Amino acid sequence: MKQAFSQRISSALNQRKQAGLNRSRRVVSQGNQATLIVDGKSYLNFSGNDYLGLASSKELMEAWQEGLSLYGSGSGASPLVTGYSKPHADLESQLAEWLGFDCAILFNSGFSANQAVLFSLLEKGDIVLQDKLNHASLMEAGMLSPAVMKRFKHNDVDHLKSLLNRSLDAPTLVVTEGVFSMDGDLSPLADIATLTKANDAWLMVDDAHGCGVLGSNGKGCCDVYSITPDILIVTFGKGFGLSGAAVLCNQECGDYLSQFARHHVYSTAMPPAQAHALSHALLMIQQQEWRRDKLKELNQQFESELMNFVGAEKTPTPIKPIIIGEATDAMILADSLKERGLWTTAIRPPTVPVGSARIRVTLSANHSSADISALTQAINELG
Repeated sequence: MKQAFSQRISSALNQRKQAGLNRSRRVVSQGNQATLIVDGKSYLNFSGNDYLGLASSKELMEAWQEGLSLYGSGSGASPLVTGYSKPHADLESQLAEWLGFDCAILFNSGFSANQAVLFSLLEKGDIVLQDKLNHASLMEAGMLSPAVMKRFKHNDVDHLKSLLNRSLDAPTLVVTEGVFSMDGDLSPLADIATLTKANDAWLMVDDAHGCGVLGSNGKGCCDVYSITPDILIVTFGKGFGLSGAAVLCNQECGDYLSQFARHHVYSTAMPPAQAHALSHALLMIQQQEWRRDKLKELNQQFESELMNFVGAEKTPTPIKPIIIGEATDAMILADSLKERGLWTTAIRPPTVPVGSARIRVTLSANHSSADISALTQAINELG
């Protein structure tokens, strides 16, 4: 019977290779900077999520080094044992005050935060309604939870309304992202918030790609639409330039998660030095408005220089999808750009639907105007 696993693995790998969808890891140096190095060659990096350019900031590195000198390397235990320290509590308080919630609960990744909420909150007989393009962490948790999961068409408020009307009196949780990572578009949060409130449903927003980048002082998509969801997920691997995540909610829900969210209860807490650095990253986000201003300028330049390129989608975010269609064509364009020293990523099924393979360009405050021109000129010529 041992052969069953080997055969299953071999078959799955062969099928992916034959479909032209196989992926591989590359050893990258300086992947958190505007210029990265692979196999000794330098490339302009348009594939990272470090939108504000904090990941390589000397100021933030010094804050983490300070945290290491004050608190050591690791937390030593899970949060309910001895792993919860003053830097964690301070970061949670700062996040809650900044974003207008009673409390925040820290997690080691956005993936675990999303899954922890759905797995701990949902029970048999509940209904969870998710945007069709939600992140894999949300979809997987919804499918594996005891609740009934249904998907509404992407950003389609009318379809969501019809699903809510059919949910009758079942406890219902509506889940959407603030910014969709493959398309760079925003969720119509104001309409969704009005709809969930009218139907006595809870609203959960994953603002991984919006927090730090959009809204006043970088407060994110909910600030853009002037709403407060029941649960807000913010992650630290994008705008914050680090890693980890937090769930923001009311006090009772926070107490519940700290007791029943297994990803929180049974995982070693993030290092206190990291929490210390994250508190400083939050101050940088709040105070250094020039980073968001520069992103807006680069955004406008990118869209202006590709205005005649079919497939280049306009977005209000640093995520710029260029829809190609077939996976092989997207790979050809990505490889051609690499030959010119421009590192972009071809996004293919199953990450995106069949027929919508794309080049996913992401902008950073670390990019220059010349960097953008080099990319857009190459795309216009190669496309």
